[in-house]
Amino acid sequence: MSELTSDPAELADELQSVVGALVRRMRAASPRRAISLTQVSILKRLDRDGPATVADLARADKIRHQSATTAAATLIERALIRRTTDPTDLRRKLLELTPAGRALLTERREAGSGALADLLDERMTPAERARVSEALALLRRLID
Repeated sequence: MSELTSDPAELADELQSVVGALVRRMRAASPRRAISLTQVSILKRLDRDGPATVADLARADKIRHQSATTAAATLIERALIRRTTDPTDLRRKLLELTPAGRALLTERREAGSGALADLLDERMTPAERARVSEALALLRRLID
């Protein structure tokens, strides 16, 4: 998109393209550990929302229960999450983040944020960074 536009369809297309490229760049800056996007999503959700069942995670991420079960099993095997008993319903099993899982998320966030901060510093003027900050406030309204 070389010209500014206010057409919602064009904006949506360009926004999707730019956000996708930004996400790929952030992933490239993250530590190289064999972990799938589904697994990262589960770790992030457990970090943000606390313990959850596999079914809760599958519903939240809009993935098949089997996919969430497979991803969770790998994370358990790697000691990034653990299975616990729900104290309010002893029949239910909850998944929760372990200290190793939290450390992995922190490492990924710091690597990605650091790389992005460097790009913002190197490629944008202070005035441009202020405009990005203003745009972020508008973009947050799309997800709230």
